[in-house]
This record gives sequence, structure tokens and C-alpha cells, in this order.
Amino acid sequence: MSIAELAPPYIRAISPYQPGKPITELAREMGLAVEGIVKLASNENPLGMSPRARTAVLATIAGLERYPDQFDLVAALAERTGLAQGQIVLGNGSNDVLDLAARAFLAPGRSSVFSRHAFAVYPLATMSAGGECIAVAARDFGHDLAAMRAAVRPDTRIVWIANPNNPTGTLLPHKEIESFLEGLPRDVLVVLDEAYNEYLPPAQRQDTAAWVSRFPNLVITRTFSKIYGLAGLRIGYGLASTEVADLMQRVRQPFNVNSLALAAAVAALDDHVFLAESFDNNRRGMEQLVAGLKRLGLEHIPAHGNFITFRLGDAAAVNQKLLRQGVIVRPLGNYGMPEHLRVTIGTETENARFLAALAKSL
Repeated sequence: MSIAELAPPYIRAISPYQPGKPITELAREMGLAVEGIVKLASNENPLGMSPRARTAVLATIAGLERYPDQFDLVAALAERTGLAQGQIVLGNGSNDVLDLAARAFLAPGRSSVFSRHAFAVYPLATMSAGGECIAVAARDFGHDLAAMRAAVRPDTRIVWIANPNNPTGTLLPHKEIESFLEGLPRDVLVVLDEAYNEYLPPAQRQDTAAWVSRFPNLVITRTFSKIYGLAGLRIGYGLASTEVADLMQRVRQPFNVNSLALAAAVAALDDHVFLAESFDNNRRGMEQLVAGLKRLGLEHIPAHGNFITFRLGDAAAVNQKLLRQGVIVRPLGNYGMPEHLRVTIGTETENARFLAALAKSL
């Protein structure tokens, strides 16, 4: 017997998460120069990291012999959201927070519900905790909340909702989510993933943090990886009732967020100039890419994040042609969307490079 066979079957059944192809990997594979490659695969901020965050990181390096202290960021987030500090849970990226929720509430004999074309980490987190996955058919590539409610079983402990959704970019009206919460049993946790919330126009945003006091079975997750530009530092957070947050803290690894990430996040929260520039670049880039896709006669899913998902005949073949030209986007075959590619909104120059490469690939 192999030693690997001693691991639980639900662990051996997991297919590892496949991130967007790194620039250096493509350079090695294709013999391309790193500086000539454009990566638009992982929904990163093309403007880089917040300048205030960069300054904070440099100032923090001198104290790296000490263990990190989460107090300042927790206090800042509590003040920003209007919640108590005991309702904030920090994670090594919001992926870590998703995993904490799964570890706290799922186990063999329990299940979780998610939409068919939602973030790949939901089934991964469920399976790693020994839970059963219930994937619900999508509606217009987004969440069908009525079908998800119908899929909830007596053993269901978590429902995952991404809003805006990754990788399709769809957006649920907040009233529909609120109604869903009102009609759900209180012994089912709802994890509302808002990784792309900051890219929504102000008129489309909702103070969902205020819902936590009404719905003790709600966990909201957010990240500093997207508009704040801190993906490489890995930091995110969750908002929850004190009781739920306490359970998640019990399974959280000590010092799961490093000192540089903590300092950067505190500074990035108040870098309003950078946030405005990032939002504006995304808005203009969205218009540029939508117009370009229309010129090429390609259908796209209406997008509400910092990426666009569009449809092709043979997406895998087109993706390979893009890679040979040094342009990295995200194929979606593992999301059950083999005819689609997802492209992150870059700078104006990067967007133009992608559209030219796409036209050549077609």
C-alpha cells in the first residue's frame, strides 16, 4: 500500500487549484522575454500596488524579527465597517478566510451549495473539510438563488455566493441576496464573497456589513488582492457575528498574516487617490475591451468586476495562439465553460496588445 492511500478519500479526490499561468513559466515554455509578456489572467491590478502601501512595507522591514500584530488592521476594519473588532477575521488572502469557514462548519456528512460557474475554491474548501459539494445549475452564467435554496438539504451547512461572481462577472441585485438570507434556515451559513466589490459603481454598492447584525449566519469575505494591488502579499478578511468569528479564529493558524501584509493593508485602506485611479482605469479599460470584442464579433458576459469573460468557438486553440504571442488570459474549461476565456482589464496599452493578439489568433 502506498503511503498516499492512507490519506482520507475526500483529500485524494481533490484536484489542486490551477492559478493563472505565471509570466516566468510562459517565458520558459515559449522562449519569450519576460518583459515582452502581458499577463491578463489573474485579475490583478495593472497599476501595481498602492504607493502608500509600498511606503509602509519599506518602513516595516526593519521589524521583521518580531511576530506580526493584527491589532491595527482589525481596528481599522472595525471602524470602517461599523462592526466590533471581535467580528473581524483576517486571512492569508480571502481564500484563507473561505477555508476557515469551511473548516469551522463542514465535515464528513455535511454539504455545501454553490453555483456551477462560481469560484473554484468553494468546492476545494468543501472537499478539504470532508464535505459534499452540491453544484447548482447557473442562470445566465450567474447564481440562481431560487434553485440554490431548493438545493439546501438538512445536512447543508454553507451556501457560497460570489457577488460580483468570478469567473463570469455577473452581479446579483442586493435585494435578491437579502431576500435569500431572510428565507434561509438560520442553521445554514451564507458566505458572501465580495472580492470585487470595490469595482462596482457607487450606485450599485450596498453596505452589506450592516446585514451582519440581522443575519448571524452571514460571513462576508473581502480582499486586498484586487483593487488595492496587494495580491503578492496575500491578505483578506471576513466579517461575521461574534460567535461565528470566534469559531473561525479557533481554526485560524497563529500569525497567518505577515507583518508586511498587515502594514500594507492599513496604509492601502486610506490611499484614496490610488483607489480612484484604479477604479477609473478599470472603467475605461472595460469600455475599451467591450468595444474591441464587439468589433471582433465576439459575445461577452456583462461584467461587473475587473475582467470580462467572452465566448469563442475553440477557446483552447485560441488560448494557445495568444500564449505564443506572449499574452496570458484565463481558459475556463475547469469551470465547465470550455468555449470561454476570461481576460483581466489591464492598462490601455495592455488592452490594445491583447485585442491585437486576439484578432490575429482568430
